Amino acid sequence: MNEAIGASNEQQSAVSGSELAEVVAQQLKTMLSAGNYDSVKMLLQPVQPVDIAEAIGNLPRTLQALAFRLLSKDEAIEVYEYLDPTVQQSLLERLRSGEVLELVEEMSPDDRVQLFDELPAKVVRRLLAELSPAERKVTAQLLGYEPETAGRLMTPEFIDLKEFHSAAQALMIVRRLAAHTETIYSLYVTDGERHLTGILSLRDLVTADPESRIGDVMTRDVVSVRTDTDQEEVARAIQRYDFLAVPVVDREQRLVGIVTVDDVIDVIEQEATRDLYAAGAVQAGDEDDYFQSNLFVVARRRVVWLAVLVVANGFTSQVIAMNDAVLKQVVLLAAFIPLLIGTGGNVGAQSSTVVIRGLSTQRIQALGPMKAVVREAIAGALLGLLMLVVVVPFAWWRGESPLVGAAVGISLMAITTLAATAGAALPLLFDRMGLDPALMSAPFITTATDVAGVLIYLRTAAWLLENTNGFIA
Repeated sequence: MNEAIGASNEQQSAVSGSELAEVVAQQLKTMLSAGNYDSVKMLLQPVQPVDIAEAIGNLPRTLQALAFRLLSKDEAIEVYEYLDPTVQQSLLERLRSGEVLELVEEMSPDDRVQLFDELPAKVVRRLLAELSPAERKVTAQLLGYEPETAGRLMTPEFIDLKEFHSAAQALMIVRRLAAHTETIYSLYVTDGERHLTGILSLRDLVTADPESRIGDVMTRDVVSVRTDTDQEEVARAIQRYDFLAVPVVDREQRLVGIVTVDDVIDVIEQEATRDLYAAGAVQAGDEDDYFQSNLFVVARRRVVWLAVLVVANGFTSQVIAMNDAVLKQVVLLAAFIPLLIGTGGNVGAQSSTVVIRGLSTQRIQALGPMKAVVREAIAGALLGLLMLVVVVPFAWWRGESPLVGAAVGISLMAITTLAATAGAALPLLFDRMGLDPALMSAPFITTATDVAGVLIYLRTAAWLLENTNGFIA
């Protein structure tokens, strides 16, 4: 058996990430089914907690609790914080009450709050009541902040020093508190009323003269965020200044917590997932794990936008019906409707994608909203000109008439310019109105340009027919 464990460890060293978790999950399933619990402990010993969490998540639900119980207490707490919310809830249902309380009690406050956000309110109230007074107070404080703000995201576990401390005294404080804090690489300095007055890194502290005062070593120009700052703004601050953590202050500038880079990575993933769902006209819902949702929930999220798009597409049919006289005179005009509306939809989708991403990264703000719209409008016109070279000769030849080629050419220019302008302007308008610009998604832009494109095309053809007597071959 030891040889098998050694072989599995060698196999683990050859892979990484999700591949390792999948390999470990397969081995765990075999060993747990056979009752080889000692082998399971040996297998997991060299594996990182995040990989153990993913491996447990890949197990059948009946084996997840069994594998989790075989972890040591300290390891179980760390692994639990990495588990997906659905697996966390499943384990809470299967573990004994005492095990659950011990697990929740030992979690870091920010991870505990994140777990509580996923649990039913009834369960949260019961767990809160069973926590120790200190942990209950901290958790209630974080839950009191608005969701998706720095206050809800932060942890109150940090090290704060005083300006009158010497470097030697500060190092002693760091050694004493290091095991109970989220990070020790960024150290914060506060006054007697806990106002944030400075910051220094662990490197600054270690390399400072032991007798020097913290007030002489620290940096007074501190970048911080407020408790009500949106989590996306927090992520941008950490990205902009290359922080490992950013301090969070209340309205009186008192230091109340820190947001660490690992939490920000989760925020970036969450926000990117929501934007992608919105771009595909899918409601993300309260959780991001779309593929583990009930099929009825999946259908409910999609049907709202689909219903809107079906109604909008009805206008396209109405426009065609209103201009049927033109189509009766030149039937071949109908053959180019899919080409024109498809081109307009694609150009509009490209522009909206570029602008929505620019708003997310704040590159649009640097360029200026109006300049961004004008830039995309010009790009749309250039795209129309480039496509004319191929499309107009083909339309002229296929339609056996210069009228068809002219109608297609004029409409193509107008549609690509309009689509690019709308694709850029509508997300900016939504952003100015305080709405999520991602809601102005590619399907919506495509549908809107379909209606406008068909109207432009058929009205252009009608105008040409009225003003070109005998022009049709």
